[in-house]
Amino acid sequence: MEQHLARYYELKETQKRVEEELNELRNMLMESCQDKDSMEEGAFRLTISYQERREYNDDRLYNALPDPSLWRLMSRADTGKITSLLKLNVISERVLTGTYEVKKVPVVRVQKR
Repeated sequence: MEQHLARYYELKETQKRVEEELNELRNMLMESCQDKDSMEEGAFRLTISYQERREYNDDRLYNALPDPSLWRLMSRADTGKITSLLKLNVISERVLTGTYEVKKVPVVRVQKR
């Protein structure tokens, strides 16, 4: 069992290092493509697109919900849970008006041609 624990720990440390390097490279690629949404270099194509994400304000969301028991289900503004409540028609989009800000998040995609 100790070898499994050791291997798990080792892999998590490797994952952490890889994620840090990916983040650094992502930032460098974003800086080099500030004015463009795509570029090609050798056998690779870089595409940067933007995804809209909602960032909810806990206080505004709590005050907007029609039933306090809904807040107990979430206990904080969780985008996944809010989306589920919308899909299940437990709450409507109208209720959420003014409870979030839309942020544009860049999505970096590199493909080999």
